[in-house]
Amino acid sequence: METSKAHVALLPLPGMGHMIPFLGLGKLFVTHHNFKVTIFLVSIDHSSQTLSKTIISEMSNELCNIVQLPPVDITGVVNPNATVGLRLSVTMREIVPAFRSSVATMKPCPTVLITDIFGTDAFSVAEEFGMLKYVFSPSNAWILALTIYTPVLDKEVKGEYVHQKEPLKIPGCASVRVEDLFDPLLDRTNQQYDEYLHAGIRLRTSDGVLMNCWEELQPKTVAALRDDKLLGCVLKRPVYPVGPIVTQSGNSSKKSGLLFDWLNKQPNDSVVYVSFGSGATLSHEQMIELAFGLELSQQRFVWLVRAPTKESGNKTYLKGRSGDENHDQFGYLPNGFMSRIQNVGFVISDWVSQVDILSHPSIGAFISHCGWNSTLESILMGVPIIAFPLFAEQKMNATMLTEEFGMAVRLEVLPSKKVVGREEIQKKVRKIMVDNDGHGIRDRVNELKYSAKEALCKGSSSYKTLSELAKRFEAGMQLQNKKAPSPITHE
Repeated sequence: METSKAHVALLPLPGMGHMIPFLGLGKLFVTHHNFKVTIFLVSIDHSSQTLSKTIISEMSNELCNIVQLPPVDITGVVNPNATVGLRLSVTMREIVPAFRSSVATMKPCPTVLITDIFGTDAFSVAEEFGMLKYVFSPSNAWILALTIYTPVLDKEVKGEYVHQKEPLKIPGCASVRVEDLFDPLLDRTNQQYDEYLHAGIRLRTSDGVLMNCWEELQPKTVAALRDDKLLGCVLKRPVYPVGPIVTQSGNSSKKSGLLFDWLNKQPNDSVVYVSFGSGATLSHEQMIELAFGLELSQQRFVWLVRAPTKESGNKTYLKGRSGDENHDQFGYLPNGFMSRIQNVGFVISDWVSQVDILSHPSIGAFISHCGWNSTLESILMGVPIIAFPLFAEQKMNATMLTEEFGMAVRLEVLPSKKVVGREEIQKKVRKIMVDNDGHGIRDRVNELKYSAKEALCKGSSSYKTLSELAKRFEAGMQLQNKKAPSPITHE
């Protein structure tokens, strides 16, 4: 007997920042709609393959089926010095044969494919097996708007975007300042730009685009994406704000280690959490300035530290407290730093669920790279941000968080362009943690927190949008069972 429940295949980009929101989306389909969900994990190398599968399996609570696709060799396709963004997009194209082979063995076969904006080459597999084709942008509506409109800008704008005297205009949306443009748009002669352009065009071949935001967060931009007189005439596909989607560890024992023992002893809203995502690293010079800035602020902090991209030739290894009982060594931090901050600071190097940390009542601010996952987690936990954008779309996010949402303070200089000094860091930390300005910012993020939680409630915007999608997926399942020649279309 045929089942009426859809089987959703999720194909995210490699990297925790992409896989985690896809996992969260999959868990919603399972828990709210009883769908079968299979997540196909793509990795760049064997080391990332092991780490990603371990973490995703732990966070999935066995709700989703996890399939690890074999790593692909792209050394003959891209330059060894190619950017991470280019390597990811090429990897997603080269993984298509392995994805097809895996799908071909599945019983029942997936009825829906949801992939990232750089995974649309897998649509050929979806078409072969009669699957609906959707894109899930794990970022916000403004980033999606720029992606969709870049093929138009490519025809209209002469010369490099970075040489334009005016911001890039997107119909119905906030303009994008030249200094906020992210890597693919900085050099139009680079292959990475071609990949981004390709992604913007391929979005139009989907059956719809999901976004990890909600209607009330970016109403003007979402409206522009639907308006046939604005961006709707470019995309020509329905958009679905289904966020905020975040995922945290299902392992409660993670909250009982040394870090959480320390956090439990701190007053509410008294600790600054410092983290730059799952993949970013700072230069050694920037790490030194950040360390001194935290120390000068005289505020409690938790810092997730990774070895810097450039280390000083004169290493002095120091024993300092971290999340490991054996005391890790952080020789790249300032001499004597670990001893001086032992009563007010906690340095960790191992992966800990960021949601678990941000949800702790002692956390009062977040020095963040402004990746979208981190931003959503910060909003949902009501934690203001000190914006420290490093790469990708983070500069656009930082601008939006400060100028549109009012939930963050931004540094006077761009960390991606110049080392941010210790005085600037301590000033921004104290602005939120000590000064009166912090009260207004905290009020604003609490308003966003309420809006975010409300969007996911039964009968609210994101809940209804996801339910609408579920009905379309079930209709697609019925069509596949009847061997219909083509997938459903949207009004």
